[in-house]
Amino acid sequence: MPMNDSVIITCALTGAGDTVGRSPHVPVTPEQIARSAVEAAGAGAAVVHIHVRDPETGAPARDPRLYREVVERVKETGTDVVINLTAGMGGDLVIDPENPLTHLPGTDLVSGLDRLPHVEELLPDICTLDCGSLNFGEGSNLYVSTPDMLRTGAKRIQELGVRPELEIFDTGQLWFAKQLLAEGLLDNPTVFQLCMGIPWGAPADPGVLQAMVNMLPEGAQWASFALGRTQMPWVAQSILLGGNVRVGLEDNLYLSRGVKATNGQLVERAVQVIELLGANVATPDEARQRLGLKPRA
Repeated sequence: MPMNDSVIITCALTGAGDTVGRSPHVPVTPEQIARSAVEAAGAGAAVVHIHVRDPETGAPARDPRLYREVVERVKETGTDVVINLTAGMGGDLVIDPENPLTHLPGTDLVSGLDRLPHVEELLPDICTLDCGSLNFGEGSNLYVSTPDMLRTGAKRIQELGVRPELEIFDTGQLWFAKQLLAEGLLDNPTVFQLCMGIPWGAPADPGVLQAMVNMLPEGAQWASFALGRTQMPWVAQSILLGGNVRVGLEDNLYLSRGVKATNGQLVERAVQVIELLGANVATPDEARQRLGLKPRA
């Protein structure tokens, strides 16, 4: 596959990880998240990927009112950026290893449809669909997204006219996403995010990424990211294999060793990598066209 010469940058602004206490730049309140979205767009991001957090504690949240405030604040600024809302919250299961039928604090597990109320209300350009279950890190933390949940969620997202970004954490999840396409539950162009280096999913290994790219359906649009210090090398890796890129504080807190980054700085660094490789940064309108999105309202 030839190198991508027009690269869509997605900035993942805050995520749901336990990062708030580790960097003062991780946005928490809707105002901070919206401001960070505007900053990322100004630096060159065509897409912003949005989680929300409890404004008081910084803990991950899925309150539609928080999403509404973020989206309204971004739109009020007139910033031209594609809105990508996570719909992955509500899949967390922490089990007691001695009594696996008992769930522990940190569990937030709801049905596929109950992960979508903010998508139904706000009708963003894109929402995510996490395409399978995973042993999520150490201990007894599971991310749960069953085939039944995924079929139900994909059908509802399709009915809403929102473009799903298919979050792929391992090869079997990509296999199942292609099954959703075969069953008519996804529309073309399909949009994939290949998520690398999340324990214990697909490792951040170039050979694994190449294998996953080889599995993609014809005509798919795709991006990839990796965590921590592999974030910027993965920008180059993705472009060289023909893909788009994702950076941001959801996945990496540092600009360099010991230097904590803002979202805008991470986007600026990605722009530098893209341009040094001889490629161009795609505009939001170019991203909309390639991802099969409606024109800007």
